[in-house]
Amino acid sequence: STIMITTALAMKVGLAPMHFWMPPVLQGLDLTTGLIMATWQKLAPFALLIQMAPTMHPTLLTTLGLLSTIIGGWGGLNQTQLRKMLAYSSIAHLGWMIIVIQFMPQLTILTLSIYIIMTSAAFLTFKLLLSTKINTLALTWSKAPIMTTTTALILLSLGGLPPLTGFMPKWLILQELTKQNLPLTATILALSALLSLYFYLRLCYAMT
Repeated sequence: STIMITTALAMKVGLAPMHFWMPPVLQGLDLTTGLIMATWQKLAPFALLIQMAPTMHPTLLTTLGLLSTIIGGWGGLNQTQLRKMLAYSSIAHLGWMIIVIQFMPQLTILTLSIYIIMTSAAFLTFKLLLSTKINTLALTWSKAPIMTTTTALILLSLGGLPPLTGFMPKWLILQELTKQNLPLTATILALSALLSLYFYLRLCYAMT
């Protein structure tokens, strides 16, 4: 029954391999509704997941986490739609949160809080720049250089580039996994983070 509930909650938040609904749904929404969908909608399921974490199957959580980080990173690579890109980014971030939930739920709460702040900022800046595709970002530097610089920093922080804020939870999660004698899991997570960082760098390059 715990596996059933975990699977249902994983589908609710959009963890791989139950993530298929998320990119097309986010793509169909406007940026404001998409922001609510990508951030606040995760709070209730994660509150339940954190309470149930001690009774959950550790292998299932690790598998869900690894699949999400890899699929989230890989799926965002060839996207041209910003909302789909942010959907895959969301899937990858959820993977980091779900892997560490069994060892240190406080780290999951920290990662979720930073993710919500950064993703909200990304959606709001795209809304202000009136951008929904990569090619619409091409003219933003000449029109609003300060806003473009802010957007680039937000995106790189979401990608986990040091010394930006988004790097801290990823670093702490990797440390915790190493403490739990899971170096292979930590290595796969670190490599999958490079995939996400690549598509954020691609976005930053498109803006300049």
